[in-house]
Amino acid sequence: MFVGHAKNPFGDPWRAADQTARGASTMLGDEVRFKLLKLLEANPKLSQRDVASELGISLGKVNYCVNSLIEKGWIKVTNFKNSKNKIAYMYLLTPRGLEEKAGTTARFLQRKLREHAVLTAEIEQIRNEAEREA
Repeated sequence: MFVGHAKNPFGDPWRAADQTARGASTMLGDEVRFKLLKLLEANPKLSQRDVASELGISLGKVNYCVNSLIEKGWIKVTNFKNSKNKIAYMYLLTPRGLEEKAGTTARFLQRKLREHAVLTAEIEQIRNEAEREA
C-alpha cells in the first residue's frame, strides 16, 4: 500500500518521476497521470505490479505515483481479500481525484489534438513535396 519513499526534492513528483531521455516533461506527467487515474477508476483492485504491466512503466514508478496520489488525497486505499485469500489493496478515486481526472483528461485531449494538427500539417507538406518530385 503506502511504501515509504523520500520526499521529492524537485517539487512535482509527476515531473520528477517522468524524467526520460526526452527530459523533464509535465506533458508526459499528465499522460501518466491520466492513464493511471483512468486505470484505477476502471479497475480499483489491480495490484501495483498489474498497473505497471498495463501502463508499461516500472513498478517503482507506479508505487511512487500511487503514493503521491494518496498524499494529495486523490485516491484512498482500502484492504480486501483477493481470490487467493490474501490481503490486497483497492485504490478508489476520491471526489478530489475525480475532479483531477476530469482536468487531466481535458489537458490530455488538448495535447493530443495539438499533436494531431501538427502531424496532419506535416503529412500534407510531405505529400506536396512528393507530388512535386514525382
